[in-house]
Amino acid sequence: MDLQDQLKNLFPDHAPSEPVENDSESSGIWMQNDPIICKYEKRKGKPITILEGYTGTHDDFKALAKDIKTKLSVGGSFKDDKIIIQGDYRDKIMKMLQDKGFKVKRVGG
Repeated sequence: MDLQDQLKNLFPDHAPSEPVENDSESSGIWMQNDPIICKYEKRKGKPITILEGYTGTHDDFKALAKDIKTKLSVGGSFKDDKIIIQGDYRDKIMKMLQDKGFKVKRVGG
């Protein structure tokens, strides 16, 4: 007897609702029409990846920055409407953003 059968025995009058699908695009992050610019720079001899051009809210962009830093296990910051990631992770970041439904444009090599 699985959990559904046990629940039906306990609550015979209850009608189960439709299951909610967890979709990556329903995460609450606003999608945009313009591409996010992903560029590479060196500052003080160390490589960094910069993401800019997001037109959504400040909190959504900050949440996106935290998600990228967590998935890549790298350091970074969010300043002046730009996400700065330590290291050259352009390919991985672009793949992650495209999987979420964003358009990404690679700039600088």
